[in-house]
Amino acid sequence: MNSKTTTSQTNGQTTDALRLTCAACGQANRVPVARMAAGPKCGVCGAALHDGRVHDLDAAAHDKAIRDDLPLLVDYWAPWCGPCRAMAPEFAKAAKQLVPLARLAKLNTEDYPAIAARAGIRGIPALVLYRKGREVARLAGARPAAEIAAFVRDNLR
Repeated sequence: MNSKTTTSQTNGQTTDALRLTCAACGQANRVPVARMAAGPKCGVCGAALHDGRVHDLDAAAHDKAIRDDLPLLVDYWAPWCGPCRAMAPEFAKAAKQLVPLARLAKLNTEDYPAIAARAGIRGIPALVLYRKGREVARLAGARPAAEIAAFVRDNLR
């Protein structure tokens, strides 16, 4: 795995773990790297944490998830945006292609305009790749799945 992990001690043993925010309830979870392939679930609500699906974020989950150890690609979109709706299936295909490298999520800019403004979103669709709270790269416009996946891979080297 290319993502740097955090090290914690449990019962005197050191384990490598990733911090992952649940998109469903916003709870931060520590997931041992060795368990990532097993489809980890949130310890609070039981939702899948990293299953190759695109998750919708609210404002609180967005602010937590962009700080996760696993890179996160956020699609800033709006329901009235034709290119956004057209790209949605491609974004979902890219999410499956990027397991276990990164997670993909969407934030509706109509519902959360303050988050979009803080992220500097000036046009949609806008894809922003985050790693541990920092913006790594940005891509504007609707793109096919292969281009989205290549964008993430190229920017995480």
